[in-house]
Amino acid sequence: MKDIVLSGIRATGQLHLGNYFGALRNFVKMQEEGNYDANYFIADLHALTTAPDPNVLHANVKSILAEYLAAGLDPEKSTIFVQSDVPEISEMYLLLNMHVGIGELMRTASFKDKARKQLGITTASSDEDETIEKEIIGNNSNKRVNAGLLTYPTLMAVDILIQHAKYVPVGKDQEQHLELTRRFARRFNSFYGVDYFQEPQNFNFGSNPIKVPGLDGSGKMGKSEGNCIYLRDEDKVLRKKVMRAVTDEGPKEPNSPMCEPVKNLFTILELVSTPDKVAFFTEAYNNCSIRYGDLKRKLPKTYSKSPLRFANASKRLKATTSICTKPLRWVLSVLANAQAKPCARCVKLWAFANSKN
Repeated sequence: MKDIVLSGIRATGQLHLGNYFGALRNFVKMQEEGNYDANYFIADLHALTTAPDPNVLHANVKSILAEYLAAGLDPEKSTIFVQSDVPEISEMYLLLNMHVGIGELMRTASFKDKARKQLGITTASSDEDETIEKEIIGNNSNKRVNAGLLTYPTLMAVDILIQHAKYVPVGKDQEQHLELTRRFARRFNSFYGVDYFQEPQNFNFGSNPIKVPGLDGSGKMGKSEGNCIYLRDEDKVLRKKVMRAVTDEGPKEPNSPMCEPVKNLFTILELVSTPDKVAFFTEAYNNCSIRYGDLKRKLPKTYSKSPLRFANASKRLKATTSICTKPLRWVLSVLANAQAKPCARCVKLWAFANSKN
């Protein structure tokens, strides 16, 4: 029996470079190797933590599906499903929360970061935890943190454990949540005296987890931060975004350390470009001859020619989405995989996609 692989991406908008290098690239690679029972889902329940408009949420589900397919996921080789189409996930989410402590959830880095944003706390400080806690339990009704945001790691653990997944290809920012999943699995097994849930592992084909930086000079690339390079960005949009990326006035001395915004640009260049171009601009920076305008003009050109680029994005995605008008072949192949519980419910996804065309 093949080892089960599971992962998903939140339905909060278009996929970006961070989604690709943090997860989607490995989705496709594990699928194509054929050595795994690959299961990939569209995380619409997770998206509710940002309280989206229902119409926007449903549109995002379809958008993520189209981008999954355009990136190379194949329903004849992998199981693709919508998270909310598996009601057992919500049921187990409630039950597992009874074995999870509020304190361990509040200590997660992602909760602190997102709670800070929702509460309008603009700067991190030594007493940040106390500030967040006071704001959460305070009387200011205009400031509240979504309870689903706090229990996000529990829902992620349920996604993984209910499928008995052994491997979970995730980005660097999700490693802490994966560690919590292992902890919850051990706790469940110990409490009930069983050996039921295995402890899942991250899987990146031997490479370190990747954290793709944003274009705003700090932090990771994220939709809510507005600092993304989207996989479907047209060339004109891409050039405009990159030209606005934050830099400094340039190095004053040879071999000076890079500031974070400049380092971020070089990190993106390393991901999408060739080693010789990276070496060229690195040498230019080290000898103080670099012109950031040249680097910014070269990056979009290199990215547009990259194998990961959705060539002619709009046309490609339109063509991919139109395939949803012929779901029968997919439905049959999905239902043939009797080992994966969500398979039968995947029919809803194809019917949904078909009804929107």
